[in-house]
Amino acid sequence: MAEYILSLDQGTSSSRAILFDRKQSVVAVEQKEFRQIYPNQGWVEHDPMEIYSTQYGVMMDLLAKKGIQVEDIAAIGITNQRETTILWDKNTGIPVYNAIVWQCRRTSTIVDSLKKKELGDYITKTTGLIVDAYFSATKIKWILDTVEGVKERAKNGDILFGTVDTWLIWNLSGRKAHVTDYTNACRTMLFDIHKLRWDDMLLEALGIPRSMMPEVKPSGSMFATANIKGVDIPIAGVAGDQQAALFGQCCFEKGDVKCTYGTGCFMLVNSGESAAQSANGLLTTIAAGFSDKVQYVLEGSVFTGGAVIQWLRDELRILTESADSEYFASSVPDNGGVYLVPAFTGLGAPYWDMYARGCIIGITRGTKRAHIIRAAQESIAYQVLDMLRAMEKDTGIKIAELRVDGGASRDRFLMQFQADLCRIAIVRPRELETTALGAAYLAGITVGFWKDQNEIKDRVRHDVVFEPEMDAQKREKSIALWHKAVERSRGWAE
Repeated sequence: MAEYILSLDQGTSSSRAILFDRKQSVVAVEQKEFRQIYPNQGWVEHDPMEIYSTQYGVMMDLLAKKGIQVEDIAAIGITNQRETTILWDKNTGIPVYNAIVWQCRRTSTIVDSLKKKELGDYITKTTGLIVDAYFSATKIKWILDTVEGVKERAKNGDILFGTVDTWLIWNLSGRKAHVTDYTNACRTMLFDIHKLRWDDMLLEALGIPRSMMPEVKPSGSMFATANIKGVDIPIAGVAGDQQAALFGQCCFEKGDVKCTYGTGCFMLVNSGESAAQSANGLLTTIAAGFSDKVQYVLEGSVFTGGAVIQWLRDELRILTESADSEYFASSVPDNGGVYLVPAFTGLGAPYWDMYARGCIIGITRGTKRAHIIRAAQESIAYQVLDMLRAMEKDTGIKIAELRVDGGASRDRFLMQFQADLCRIAIVRPRELETTALGAAYLAGITVGFWKDQNEIKDRVRHDVVFEPEMDAQKREKSIALWHKAVERSRGWAE
């Protein structure tokens, strides 16, 4: 009997393979970072071949280092960075251009043209999304319009589109399966979240041939088989990273909310079987599940979360290791009046300002690097607070606790500051690999490795709960200064 589920977690900065046992515990992890490509200001790309090679490589390294037999793996689950867009030749398997990453802002002018055509309301009602360069649709159009010969090849049926999950499945299946799931499809700005199908009007408006689009299935489905060392393993669970984390946190009931702290920060609340439309800059999207009867979520997206700490490390070089940020933030009593707005690629929810740019304000002669590091840490929590407030307005629910996960949730300073700002309990699970765990749950339940959602929910354990401590007057003053700093950053690149 197979004893493990293998999760492939393809993120924005690294590819990981994680092995889970029947007790939902991590048995082994392998990770490899890959290049971030910045051809122009505001542009972000990845090499699709490097995405696949690193993902395949960590999978094989994990099996080899742990001596795991392929026969011991019951199924594969895949979770991935969403919206990132890849086009490739279906005959050769060669990408026609680098992957355009979700953070990339190059298609802002295409977004402006859609707004001028008054398609904004239709897009929001149909897809649940706000018209923005964040999503896949305008990235596809940019490649079709810019890369020589690709548009004609697409019209002839020779070009395929996929988000990263689709690209991985296509390669793992021996180029047989061109497929995605609802959670990824609904982030393209081309998918009707009510009828659960690609929208012909939007495809036509953007000049995207329907033949490019993958088949769409529920997240817990038999997507394909991957032949690994001569053994066929079912790929039975697929979900975009944020919906996978929601599932991994067992947010199965209406009103359950979680926030993932990764390269960006993403807050999702389960809104049940009705697709609520936000009046406060949130997105309506589809939750991971097992049938065509879907649940919906409201989502807030922060473009630059943990990435601001990477920026301090790699570009400003005032940190040697990202983990050191907690020490420096705690080494000073406050931020010294310094506020950092990390709008490197614009601001997400609830602002949706693609022309905002980053700023550091409040610097004096007495400012130390610890103040800047602390301001960067705090900026993550302030952005999450803005999303939380928008979510409460839209749902009418006073959120009592926030379930957290992702790499930055290990940072005790950040989590305590988050509790102080939000004035609610911040609940951190013992198993922080909730994104990969969500994909494992989907695959495991699909193949019968676990019985159902109730079985996995009964085993969830919490590590620590952070309770608010900050003085109310200090809190309100700090939030007011944050919003003042945000206004300084807005519209800068227009």
